[in-house]
Amino acid sequence: MSSYRVISADNHVIEPEDLWAGRSPTKFRERAPHLERMAEGDWWFCDGRKVLGVTNGTQPGVRFDDPDKLTREARIEEVRPGGYIPQEHVNDMDLDGVDVSIVYPTVGLLLFSVPDSDLLTSNCRVYNDWAGEFCNAVPQRLKGIAMVNVDDVGVGVKELERCAKMGFVGAMITVYPPEGRSYDKPEYEPLWAAAQDLGMPLGMHQGTNRPGPGQQFSDLDAARPAFLCNVEHWVRMSLADLILSGVLERYPNLQIGSVEHELSWAPNFLERMDYIYGFSAQAAAAGGRFKDGAIPSDFFHSNIFLGFQEDARGIRDRDFIGVDNLQWGSDYPHTGSTFPKSREIIDRILDDCTEEEKAKIAGGNSARVYNLA
Repeated sequence: MSSYRVISADNHVIEPEDLWAGRSPTKFRERAPHLERMAEGDWWFCDGRKVLGVTNGTQPGVRFDDPDKLTREARIEEVRPGGYIPQEHVNDMDLDGVDVSIVYPTVGLLLFSVPDSDLLTSNCRVYNDWAGEFCNAVPQRLKGIAMVNVDDVGVGVKELERCAKMGFVGAMITVYPPEGRSYDKPEYEPLWAAAQDLGMPLGMHQGTNRPGPGQQFSDLDAARPAFLCNVEHWVRMSLADLILSGVLERYPNLQIGSVEHELSWAPNFLERMDYIYGFSAQAAAAGGRFKDGAIPSDFFHSNIFLGFQEDARGIRDRDFIGVDNLQWGSDYPHTGSTFPKSREIIDRILDDCTEEEKAKIAGGNSARVYNLA
């Protein structure tokens, strides 16, 4: 087993069942996320909408041991303690050979689908308060990613600033904003400026779309398989909007991430962006021609990071994608997690890499992007 430092750039917490019910402002409490016990297991609801079942915190490792036992029916009492108890999370990291955990939400991911923007902002703030406490319990091992709603960019910037002061190492924004408000719009300029100035990387995690035609994400558990197989479509759209509109040229130290969309789509994406930019007047007009002969893939390589779990095909294309752009993550304690075989899986998929490449992909790139000592 290799001795490089391992940082999971995509771990998760499982929010306590009374989190929003107990901490939300009074005016939102009846509409806030809450758990309901149903015949088919416990499910989270928010504002009258069925959001997510609890199974994604109850079955880590089952896919290795006995995949026939995988189920969509589970109770909150079955959630692995490491999902909500900081020291148990760290104990599982030790079992799995992981040195640092970059922590994302679970229920919080799907809350980006809540149409009411004020309710979403409240949900984010409540989650951030609790996640800050969770990570500060073992601050050298647990590093939090804040939830930020950018429907109102000014409000989002204030929450980003608040969370930076609380010790979060980055924040997550919706993978894909509502139609008509894509990330190439000028209204987001204060967000990019603040994230760059604060040194807060912005991740776009699978499943965090705002409501829109064909991509509501109101219940990811109920999404058809074909939908899940093509889920990286929206992050490709957002990354192209950011790059082709010149955002990353204007903010050269801004770091933007695709999280849990794997890697294999990236080579074609890079080739298509450069190809379209090379001949399309429309692409050039979106942000003007880049300075000094730069092309879109240059900004991808300098400003974009890609989170993955087991994409061996993507690793084979690492030189084209960019070794420095790759961040491994376990997805603990979700059903698809590499836990408790993370070290074994990392060694296998990185077998053809040099020792320097292994060290970067398994943890070094995450340490650099998130400014970890």
